[in-house]
Amino acid sequence: MPLNRPALLLGAGPRSVQDARRWVVDTCRDIDRPELAECAELGVSELVTNALLHGEAPIRVRVRGTREHPRVEVRDASRERPVLPAPPEDGDEDDLLLTFGRGLSIVARSSDAWGAEMESDGKVVWFAPAASFADDEGVQGVITGLDEQPVAPPADPVTVRVGDVPVELHQAFQRHFSELRREVRLLALAHESDYPIAKELSDLFSEVDRELRHGLGADAVALAESHDEVTADIEVVVARSSADTTEHFIELLDTADAFCRQQRLLSLARSEEERRFQQWYLGEFVRQARGDQPVPWSHETHSGV
Repeated sequence: MPLNRPALLLGAGPRSVQDARRWVVDTCRDIDRPELAECAELGVSELVTNALLHGEAPIRVRVRGTREHPRVEVRDASRERPVLPAPPEDGDEDDLLLTFGRGLSIVARSSDAWGAEMESDGKVVWFAPAASFADDEGVQGVITGLDEQPVAPPADPVTVRVGDVPVELHQAFQRHFSELRREVRLLALAHESDYPIAKELSDLFSEVDRELRHGLGADAVALAESHDEVTADIEVVVARSSADTTEHFIELLDTADAFCRQQRLLSLARSEEERRFQQWYLGEFVRQARGDQPVPWSHETHSGV
């Protein structure tokens, strides 16, 4: 069963915790993983309470990943990094398990893996629910996302100019890039041995992001959209050496589509038009970095690099 059902939008009151608990338990049963329901319920209770107390609206809950390895996510609009509290003192154990909003120790003990993904407009705190609650302190969380080291200007720079880029298709590309990158990174963090292709894709996403940090053209597309234009002209500077990485990335995106279909991550598999556009757009970085002339986008006839 695809784990791409719409997210649950929560209100600001305490009832939201009950709604999230019920929704996650029902989801575990719907995907035929009832053994995960107890830990999923404990973990989501803690995350939603923390979001209500310390985060910012809107707050959403969703379940992603695969049926074999589902992942519960709670998203809010605050970029404050979550902190794992110190272990409870002797005699506080029962009180800790009965009190929500006291940190992420319950999540750590309810999980096979957990962490936070920092984004430009908020954060996602996630966990892969375990089949049983841990007796010890649980697993260590990991924080990923935008708080990464700045990238130096490219060596051996080359200016890439891509004209008449369809705004709508480019925006779909940005969404796909962001969602797929996050999904494979979290699958690799939580279950690397089960999804080796996710680890390979995640590493390549990071490499592409470093080399094309300013090269996806998001600013130019946003400006064009603000003026109600349907196309944008993009000009960016990248390293000439990025051609090899980008070419490899184009190939692995096809592998990612197959992976998404096999693992039932259907919402992350591209349409044929999206695939053609991405091959053309990324292909321009390959061609021009190697000194070739630009190739214009052709909606009807373009079929690849």
